[in-house]
Amino acid sequence: MNTRLIAKLDVKPPYVVKPVHFEGLRKIGLPSEIAKEYYEQGADEIMYIDIVSSLYQREILFDEIEKTANEIFIPFGVGGGVKTIEDFSKLFHCGADKVSINTYALQENPDIINQAAEIFGNQAVVVNIEAKRWKNYYECYTDCGRVQSNKDVIEWVKEVEQRGAGEIFLQCVDTDGRKKGFDLELAKKVVDSVNIPVVVSSGAGSLEDIKELIEFVKPSGVAIASLLHYKTTTIKEIKEYLRSNGIEVSK
Repeated sequence: MNTRLIAKLDVKPPYVVKPVHFEGLRKIGLPSEIAKEYYEQGADEIMYIDIVSSLYQREILFDEIEKTANEIFIPFGVGGGVKTIEDFSKLFHCGADKVSINTYALQENPDIINQAAEIFGNQAVVVNIEAKRWKNYYECYTDCGRVQSNKDVIEWVKEVEQRGAGEIFLQCVDTDGRKKGFDLELAKKVVDSVNIPVVVSSGAGSLEDIKELIEFVKPSGVAIASLLHYKTTTIKEIKEYLRSNGIEVSK
């Protein structure tokens, strides 16, 4: 099975930004231009997350999303501020192939996962996890890692799988943007707890970090931001490196 390489765009409209620990945003560029660049480099997917929509209680900016969707011809995931089945529907009409949900499902109504999976199919419903480590467990957070949920990450991923989610998009607040490696323990626990695909994000600082994650955790995909945004490497170079180390990736 090929490991998917996903370019993650954290968006504070109208710009892609790069936070550290989900804070201290640095402006990178326009989502449509950046998505096109990574698509041309060979990314398997693009994940676009409006990181301030829920935090600011703002409407989803559908025009910006459609503009980005029009530049790429690979699977396109979109999240941020999704609260209703109508939001799912509108995002699919704008060009999203899958929709990611976190805050509303976790803090208000988890049944939206069941409803969306029933209407649009499991493959179209992604649950975004913002995990933070405590002494002996991981807790789910929302709103850019600011709001506690008192929900254990492992319990939540099992629940969302039962509710019909087709994929987990796992982010770690503690390692995000630091470029010092992934939280391998968290990633392994999540991957081993569910039977649905898990994409692991937050922590790639080198090609070795990505290789180590894939070999130890065996996720369905790896999401990368800083390494690409700061031109440290390209998707093409990452794939060549992984192939040379015996890891299967798409061309």
